[in-house]
Amino acid sequence: MTDSLSSNLSGKWPIRRLLTGFLLFSGAYALINQLLLTQSILYRAAAYDYANAGLAALSFMVQAIFLLAATALLPRRWFIALLAMTTISAGVNSIYGQIVGDTLDLQKTGWLLSEARQAGEAAAEFAAPLALALGKLIIVVALLIGARRLLHYPIHRLTGDRLAGKAPFAAIISLVVAPSFLWGPLGLHPLAAERNVYNFAATIWTADPPPPRALVTQIPDKKTGITKILWLVDESISYDGFTKIIRPDLSAMDPIDFGDAASMGHCSTPSNVALRSGVNVHSVSNTTDLRRTPSIWGYAAKAGYATMMIDGQISGPPQNLLLPPEQALIGNYESAADGIKTDLGIAQSLNASLKTDDKLFAYAILRGVHFQYQDHYPEGTVPQGSSTQAQYEAALSYSKADFFDTLLDGVDRSKVAIFYTSDHGQNIEDGVTPHCSGFPVSAEFSVPLIAFLPPDVQQDYQTAPGRRSHSQLFPTTLSLMGYDTGYAGEHYDNLLTAPTARYVWFGRGVIPVKDGGTIDVESGERFPGR
Repeated sequence: MTDSLSSNLSGKWPIRRLLTGFLLFSGAYALINQLLLTQSILYRAAAYDYANAGLAALSFMVQAIFLLAATALLPRRWFIALLAMTTISAGVNSIYGQIVGDTLDLQKTGWLLSEARQAGEAAAEFAAPLALALGKLIIVVALLIGARRLLHYPIHRLTGDRLAGKAPFAAIISLVVAPSFLWGPLGLHPLAAERNVYNFAATIWTADPPPPRALVTQIPDKKTGITKILWLVDESISYDGFTKIIRPDLSAMDPIDFGDAASMGHCSTPSNVALRSGVNVHSVSNTTDLRRTPSIWGYAAKAGYATMMIDGQISGPPQNLLLPPEQALIGNYESAADGIKTDLGIAQSLNASLKTDDKLFAYAILRGVHFQYQDHYPEGTVPQGSSTQAQYEAALSYSKADFFDTLLDGVDRSKVAIFYTSDHGQNIEDGVTPHCSGFPVSAEFSVPLIAFLPPDVQQDYQTAPGRRSHSQLFPTTLSLMGYDTGYAGEHYDNLLTAPTARYVWFGRGVIPVKDGGTIDVESGERFPGR
């Protein structure tokens, strides 16, 4: 037996061929899991967290052995299926990591699914990193096929018919899928990139339905003089861009400018969810579930306001995690996307609503200037090849041309409160992700925040020193609806009459994927991203 094995090793199973196949596989596996390996092993080891770095290395090693065995041993048709599944999961990880510069996890996958409608715009904006990710994927596929060709034939020559039956192949397949089922219950981490997308997707699709919103128990004073309250949430408007392009045209309208305010998210979805839900900045934690709050709709209805939401970015189902229990609370929901003049059309529609006698709370998501910026102004507005800054400013100027004049034309402002802000800021530099980056900077949170208020109310909101935050819009609105000011401040944040009590900002995992899960949230005394 020993002589036969020795003969096979030296003849039928050349050591050089085996080693080359192993090296090709190792290169493919390293490319597939590049970011995961770096963050879970190298970064942890650099932080002297050797225990977790070692456990992560062991996790990857075992998963790699299973994939290597399947690559070498499975029949051709099974290998093709394995290669396809591996390529899909690795591709999602690679593209996400190349664009965002971060690893994928359960919460980020949930966000990714909710933002799938933006895939076309993202592909156009990030053509270079997308091409690089796809190039890496092609190399991975080529390396795995090369490893297969080098390893499969000599192994089967060595083992003969011992791996030809159905039972051995079933055992191999079982080993391949075992980590997907066992790693979580066993507390092992992380799942490798060749398989994690399927686990994340399965967890999301089998999650419990969203819970109902809590009822409003506070009793408002319905005699408030404010009959119309309007939130205008623009898209991708930086504070600097607003100050330079939009603010000069508003001087005659006498708004209150609260200055450089902090968004509660550097992506659209977490920002809008937090705005609609309201955030208790005093007690928010990673177990907070914003799906369960009364929401602004519940408070508005309890105070006698009709509710309306207009979304100028879509023409189909709601976006930004507007889940069924929340949507059911909105009296009138409208999808209003209509080309590059969408915002002007929304201004005309809202202008008519502001002239009625009924009490109304309206939340309008404007089209704004989401990348690519050249999609938001007529061709020829700026020369071809203009800088990112020039394109952005042209988009801002065109997006808000005549918007506020149209919105306020003929409106009795003595009974109307209008707040204008942006969902998040923009980092306007060539070659960087403008918002929703893996490692956000302060420019991604920096947004304008202005208010058009009745004269007798406006004097109470003259800007005291200090920075404001999105989190203050909710309690301020409750106060204007007739709710107790003390209650609003205690359960949410300071009114806009004072600086924020605490900055709070959410990542892509703004809501738990399942009941009892955690979210991605940070808070502190410093402006986000600094």
